Amino acid sequence: MTATIELSHWINGERRGAGTVESLNPSDTREVVALAPEGGAAEVDEAVAAASAAFDGWAGASPEVRSDVLDRAGTLLMERREAVGRLLSREEGKTLAEGIGETARAARILKYFAGEALRLHGQNLASTRPGVEVQTYRQPVGVFGQITPWNFPIAIPAWKAAPALAFGNTVVMKPASHTPATAEALVAILHEAGLPKGVLNLVIGGGRVGQAIVDHKDVAGVSFTGSQGVGAGVAAGAAARQARVQLEMGGKNPLIVLDDADLDRAVNIALDGSFFATGQRCTASSRLIVQDGIHDRFVSALAEKVAALRVGNALDPDTQVGPAVSEAQRETSYRYIDIAASEGGRVVAGGGRLNRQAPGWYVEPTLIADTDPAMRINNEEVFGPVASTIRVKDYEEALAVANGVEFGLSAGIVTRSLKHARDFQRRAKAGMTMVNLATAGVDYHVPFGGTKASSYGPREQGFAAADFFTLTKTSYSAG
Repeated sequence: MTATIELSHWINGERRGAGTVESLNPSDTREVVALAPEGGAAEVDEAVAAASAAFDGWAGASPEVRSDVLDRAGTLLMERREAVGRLLSREEGKTLAEGIGETARAARILKYFAGEALRLHGQNLASTRPGVEVQTYRQPVGVFGQITPWNFPIAIPAWKAAPALAFGNTVVMKPASHTPATAEALVAILHEAGLPKGVLNLVIGGGRVGQAIVDHKDVAGVSFTGSQGVGAGVAAGAAARQARVQLEMGGKNPLIVLDDADLDRAVNIALDGSFFATGQRCTASSRLIVQDGIHDRFVSALAEKVAALRVGNALDPDTQVGPAVSEAQRETSYRYIDIAASEGGRVVAGGGRLNRQAPGWYVEPTLIADTDPAMRINNEEVFGPVASTIRVKDYEEALAVANGVEFGLSAGIVTRSLKHARDFQRRAKAGMTMVNLATAGVDYHVPFGGTKASSYGPREQGFAAADFFTLTKTSYSAG
C-alpha cells in the first residue's frame, strides 16, 4: 500500500484545510489514496476574493510572463508524468499507460496555451466614416469558475485552466469528488512554476462547492464538464445573473459500420472507442450501427475480442481495462445491462460480475446485440464498458439512427466509400465527426464540443478557447 496523501484547498497561493473525506483506489478499495477536505460556500467566498484581488495584476502582466509560467508548468508536468500518471491511475482507475498518456497530454495543453498567450490578436478595420479608424482587441474577462469531471482528472482541468490563465483571467476550480488528488497535483505544479498568489484557487468538495461557484456574484463565467442534469442547473444559475457559461455534457455516440468496411479495422475501431478507458469517456462509441451485410461477422468478431479483454488492477501492466471509478458507476453499468436484456437485447459477450483477489469496482466489458434504436440502452448514457449493436439496411437508415438521439457530441463511420464519408461529415448531427477512426480520441489544439444536449456555449480547446475566455472590445478613433 502507498501512503495516503493529505490534501488541502489552494486559496491565495496557500494550502488550507485538513483532509477528512476518503478518496479510494477503485482497483483495491482497501487503499485510501487521499484524504480531502470538504469545502463549502465560505471557502468559495475566500477563493473568489483572492482571485478578484489578483485579477488586475495578472491581467496587466506581459503575455510573456503568463506564457513562461504555463511553459514551465508544462515542462515540470512532463518530467513527472510517470509519477502523476500513476497517481491518476490509482485514483481514477485508468490503466497506467492511459494515466501516463493523459498526464503527458495535460503537459502539452499547458505548453500549447503558453504559445497562445503570445498569439492573442485583434483586427484593424476600415470604418464607414472618413477619418475614423476601428480596432478590435481581446481583453481578459475576470474570475472564472471551473467545475471539472473525474473521467479526465488532469487533462480537463488543464484545458480549462490553461486558456483562462493564458489570456489573463483568474480561476476558482472545483475538482471532481472522486479525483481531487490528481487535480491538486496540477495546481501545485502551476504554483511551483511561478503562478502568483490568488491567480488559481482550488476548492475541494461536493455539490455545494459547485453551487456556490455558480451563484457567486463575482464569478464572471463558469466552465462545466459533467452530466446533462447538473449542467442544466449550472446554465440556469449562471444565466440568472448574466454570467458566461460553457457546458460539456453527455454523449450517446454512434459508430456506423457499412458493408464495404474492412472488417478487422472496423472491429478494432469499435473496440477502442467502446471499451478502453473503461468506457468512461463522453466520446465513447456506445451505439454500433451496423449494416446488414457485415453485421453478423462484425458482432461475432467483436464479441471474441471483447471477451478476451483483460480486466484488472489499473497498475498491472497486463491490464487492458481498469475498474469503474466508483461503486455507483459500476452498478450503473450493470443496471443498464439488465435493462437491455429485459427489453430484448442479446448479451453476446460479458455481462457477468467479476471477482478479483482485491476488492474493486470492476465491470466485465459487455457487448449487447439485437437492440432496437428505441431501447434505453441506445438513448441514455451508461458511461461504462458497455456497447450495443443496431442492425440497419443501408446508409440512410444508419444515418437516421445515428442522428435520432438527444445527444450530439461525436459520431463516426467506417467505410471505404468517399461519397458516404463526405456525406456523413456534412449531415451527422454532432460537433465532431470521425471517418475510419474511433469516436473517442481528439487533438488538444482544435475545437472540442458537441451539439444538441451534449454542449452549450462556446467551444473548448485550441484557438476556439479565446471566444469564451476573452472579451472582444471594439475601439473607434478619429484623428
